[in-house]
Amino acid sequence: MTETTIPTIQIVDAPKYVGQTVKIGAWLRQKRGSGKMAFLQLRDGTAFFQGVVAKADVSEELFDLAKDLKQETSLYVTGEIHADDRSSFGYEISISGLEIIGESQDYPITPKEHGTDFLFDERHLYLRHIKPFATLKIRNTLIAATYEFFNQEGFIKLDAPLMTGSAPEGTTDLFETDYFGQSAYLSQTGQLYAEAGAMAFSKVFTFGPAFRAEKSKTRRHLTEFWMIEPEMAFMHQEQSLELQERYFAFMIEKVLERNDQELDLLKRDKDLLRSYTELPFPRVSYDDAIKLLQDNDFDVEWGVDFGSPEETFLANHFSKPVFITNFPKAIKAFYMKRHPDRDDVVISADLLAPEGYGEIIGGSERDTDYDYLKAQIEKEGLDMEEYGWYLDLRKYGSVPHSGFGLGLERMVTFVTGEEHIREAIPFPRMTHRLRP
Repeated sequence: MTETTIPTIQIVDAPKYVGQTVKIGAWLRQKRGSGKMAFLQLRDGTAFFQGVVAKADVSEELFDLAKDLKQETSLYVTGEIHADDRSSFGYEISISGLEIIGESQDYPITPKEHGTDFLFDERHLYLRHIKPFATLKIRNTLIAATYEFFNQEGFIKLDAPLMTGSAPEGTTDLFETDYFGQSAYLSQTGQLYAEAGAMAFSKVFTFGPAFRAEKSKTRRHLTEFWMIEPEMAFMHQEQSLELQERYFAFMIEKVLERNDQELDLLKRDKDLLRSYTELPFPRVSYDDAIKLLQDNDFDVEWGVDFGSPEETFLANHFSKPVFITNFPKAIKAFYMKRHPDRDDVVISADLLAPEGYGEIIGGSERDTDYDYLKAQIEKEGLDMEEYGWYLDLRKYGSVPHSGFGLGLERMVTFVTGEEHIREAIPFPRMTHRLRP
């Protein structure tokens, strides 16, 4: 076989070329060896596998080159693909040719244990390593699954603005900036704009970054994250809950289908994940959740929002995702629909994930009463001028409608089994981290 006929492939395609000589562009992760063999751990952005250089089968010059390679040097390797039952990938390449593309010297992330702060200071390089590689590949699958799901459900994607003149959630946790002489804020949510879209297209979803200036340092919070926010006209809350659980299960199914190797790299329990796709999910009222917590020695009173310990207990109690429904009006946003039989709760729900991951989805049916919403806006001390357009949606042919928001990074963290949400985004933004 001549050089010009040797196929250039990616590592992920190696199973298709067993017994064939191929060429692969890759980086050297690590190497080890003896006097007679050099073992090169290679990656190319699609997968990881081993290249073997046998001194007896190559020139002395090539063997010396292999032994002297530095971590993260880029190179072309040529050789024959073989099955390898000892590796997690299942294949390796017997190298017969090496060509250095770009040299690497003193790569800072050496094959030893490093502290978390160091790894995130070097995040631009740490992305190359196994854990972030696998996690972010799964993130990509969840993004693709989101588009697949909502497209097949007949939704239109609506792009909401990232700068607004008001606080959609009625909170002070805002990033403020000057907008040609007036105050503007980085958006916390696209929901209000999605409601306008639903009145035009019936079913829409927004998918974009959201910003919260919360001085929170928990493992569940980022200051910049990505939100998926569907909004559906002519839909009541129960129909919305059914859509939410189908969407949640669909995303997990797609990861199980497409990311088997990545889940193995992260040592994620696939059977446990699969159990979370069994529908329907339990629905427990806030009232009953409070009683359940009190019966299990939690010091909580009706009217409080749940923290991490309460959410963890509730989801683990059912051993699967669980909807907590009908929260107190006082702790929820102004636009949520009042319960028809009670003035103190709203028609709302949070979906809690098990294993300590807590709230993944939050949603509600939206109130359609113009006068009520106007009074709520005034009560919250919000600028009526900034919400005039939102109130218009209740003046011109309003209909029952519902929606929800899913935090992408929380979903990634849950599906991958990561301990901290910072692992779930390429370049995390937290109260103490603005670079790289």
